[in-house]
Amino acid sequence: MTAIPDRERATLPAHDVQRAQHLWMLEFGSRSEFNDPSLAYRRLFGELLGTFMLVLVAAGGGLLHARGQVSLSAAVVAPGLMVMAIILFMGAVSGAHLNPVVSIAFASRGDFPWRRVPGYIVVQLLGATLAGLFLLAVFGNVGHLGATLPGPGYDAWQAFLMEIVLTAVLVSVILGTASSAQNVGTIGALGVGGYIALAGLWAAPVSGTSMNPARSFGPALVAGDWTAYWVYAAGPLIGAVIAVGCALILRGRGGDSTARAAASGALASDGEQRPSQPKPRTDRSTAPPVQSSAVAPAIIDERQ
Repeated sequence: MTAIPDRERATLPAHDVQRAQHLWMLEFGSRSEFNDPSLAYRRLFGELLGTFMLVLVAAGGGLLHARGQVSLSAAVVAPGLMVMAIILFMGAVSGAHLNPVVSIAFASRGDFPWRRVPGYIVVQLLGATLAGLFLLAVFGNVGHLGATLPGPGYDAWQAFLMEIVLTAVLVSVILGTASSAQNVGTIGALGVGGYIALAGLWAAPVSGTSMNPARSFGPALVAGDWTAYWVYAAGPLIGAVIAVGCALILRGRGGDSTARAAASGALASDGEQRPSQPKPRTDRSTAPPVQSSAVAPAIIDERQ
């Protein structure tokens, strides 16, 4: 086989560069749009829609499992798959927090403005409530509408401790794979969604693996069953605080350009930021080639 010369491997036609940049923008979005105050309605609607979809699948799976129509494995894996899909299709719009403690964790890291947190929490709770109302309309008030409760044979304090640990790991995964305050990209989708499915597979019999006060809030409100709800409000909140502390130790303080560059892989090992553009060519007889590796850093630089 004839080896491809380095120049041919490194050069991309202009239309391919534009296509690559378009695909990157679809997956990772624009940092300026995410920070644009005039687009707040778009971000809030995204959080409402995403949380509705998550709770619909999570609570709906729990409800159908209680009726003996789906297995426990299916009921706990489905929310993880749903989160993967949400991150991929709209993580670039709202950040796909879908969870009050995730918004609080991002704000605590300095990657998300505290002034946005109340709005995000309100629409997350509203989306969860709408999902509960939908399940009530379709199935009636059966199976606690998929509400999260301590499992048979387990006390509330056991479920509480489990929710703390499960949420601490979940938020650690999110903080470690997110781009600033946005859950975006294939890696983030696989990491977060995969962990949610994994946690459910082994811990659902103990606490129901909520890890999300909004997920527990919607079915509890609509069904009128607040049994042990404090477990699913306090447990995830404490877990998120622990995760933020772990992130501080592992990656230092968030909220600055250096931290964002390190998280995105654009920071060299010697502490100097890598250049986002290739070195100028001395041969100007042809159009300067575009390095394929320069597409990602160019997008990263825009997001910082």
